[in-house]
Amino acid sequence: MVSKLLLCLLLGAANAAPQGYAPPAPPSPSYNAPGGGGGGPAAPVVPILVDVREGPDATGVYSFNFETGDGISRQEQGAPQGPEGAVAAQGGWSFTFPDGTPGVFSFVADGSGYRVESDHVPTPHPLPAHAIAQIEFAAQQAAAEAAGGARPQYTAPPPAPTQGYSF
Repeated sequence: MVSKLLLCLLLGAANAAPQGYAPPAPPSPSYNAPGGGGGGPAAPVVPILVDVREGPDATGVYSFNFETGDGISRQEQGAPQGPEGAVAAQGGWSFTFPDGTPGVFSFVADGSGYRVESDHVPTPHPLPAHAIAQIEFAAQQAAAEAAGGARPQYTAPPPAPTQGYSF
């Protein structure tokens, strides 16, 4: 009885196994190179024109710069700052978008955070006038309270009431 049960389990497992499975071939070390078997057309080899690396030295200062033959460049410099030695860095990168537009980016990373500057980085819409007035009024209130004075009263006239809804 037990042998029949084992035989049924063995036949069920053999039947459930994937049929015709072959493990994938290991990737070629010359991916996308001519004859490398990368699956697509051979990509051109892009030369490295500049590759300069310095540090980090004993104080933690470092820098690097590289440029490629297809117009990509990247540079960065950094050094420890402050009593805890957190690294502050600055640098940038550039490349050409597929449509031919140059992409140039610069950044600073320090105690105030990471900030990127570029014409390609979106910027927020300008605040409407009423929002700017509210922010200024809140700043006046905070300054008056900090100085120990009375809170200023908002002096802007309220908006005119509407006479109905328009559809």
